[in-house]
Amino acid sequence: MKLIMQHLEFESVVVKLQDQIEALKGISGDKIKIQTEILRLEKKRKTLLSNLYKNLTAWQKVLVARHEQRPKTSAYIQQLVQDFFPLCGDKTFGDDMAIQAGVGRFYGTTVLVIGHEKGHDTESRLKHNFGMPHPEGYRKVLRCMDFAQKFGFPILTFVDTAGAYVGTEAEERGQAYAIAACLEKSFSLDVPIISVIIGEGGSGGAIALATANKIFMLEHSVYSVISPEGCASILWRSRDKREEAAVAQKLTAQDLRTLQIIDDIIPEPLGGAHRDPHSTIFAVGRHLNFALQETYENAKADRRTKFLEIGRQFVLKPNHYDLSEGKFSENRI
Repeated sequence: MKLIMQHLEFESVVVKLQDQIEALKGISGDKIKIQTEILRLEKKRKTLLSNLYKNLTAWQKVLVARHEQRPKTSAYIQQLVQDFFPLCGDKTFGDDMAIQAGVGRFYGTTVLVIGHEKGHDTESRLKHNFGMPHPEGYRKVLRCMDFAQKFGFPILTFVDTAGAYVGTEAEERGQAYAIAACLEKSFSLDVPIISVIIGEGGSGGAIALATANKIFMLEHSVYSVISPEGCASILWRSRDKREEAAVAQKLTAQDLRTLQIIDDIIPEPLGGAHRDPHSTIFAVGRHLNFALQETYENAKADRRTKFLEIGRQFVLKPNHYDLSEGKFSENRI
């Protein structure tokens, strides 16, 4: 059964061309002329799609990062990790399905894998709480990190969440403490941590899994302290200002690479990861494998230094970075 592609609103011009192509395929007549016209329209469609995705606004990138057909953590585990053995539960309350964790072999290396799981349809999204973990999810992360430390396994994390669950029951069970404990634990581990933001990296719920030696982002993923809608509600008292908020937040992979918050950007296929999940997963796997080959003799110290340095250059000499232009000026240190 062929998966029906879900298109975003700003892709309307591309969708119209695709409809014309599909209509031509169903026409009987001069096969040579029809095929020639199809090839012409296909070339035009690819050019439009390429230009469109080269010039996405910050808000459009948010929409791409949230695309329902974007590959999820479970897909990365299935294609990249052999002999995966899941680790479940926090030994305190229960098993949070918004967090997937386990041990397996990645390119021949035994690793611990942890990731947010959003689900791919209505049933699975409800099962995984739309990728928003409860405290027991983060306590599961803590337990798994201790496991990795004990056996010396490198940790790979896949970040894809709008944020930690903010319901009353989550607060009652210590949501903030559980997230803070994950941050503290990450800085105490001797094993290397490599993280990739595969979709939406939202707030403390994301950084609990992204306090890593190496942080990668897919080309059209986003990473921010709060959603654009939440930011707009606070600053402008209106969610309608979400597009302006997305620009001000500097939440795209390109912004964060410039700000030296992430280490590298992983290119996506033409039209986004949802159009070619297989090649996206392969590209992520290749980056993670290269990162794993590096030497991490002082992983804990290097990780602490990495995060202490974030933003320091802007504090020491704030005028060398133009926030409005999103680029460094010539007097950069």
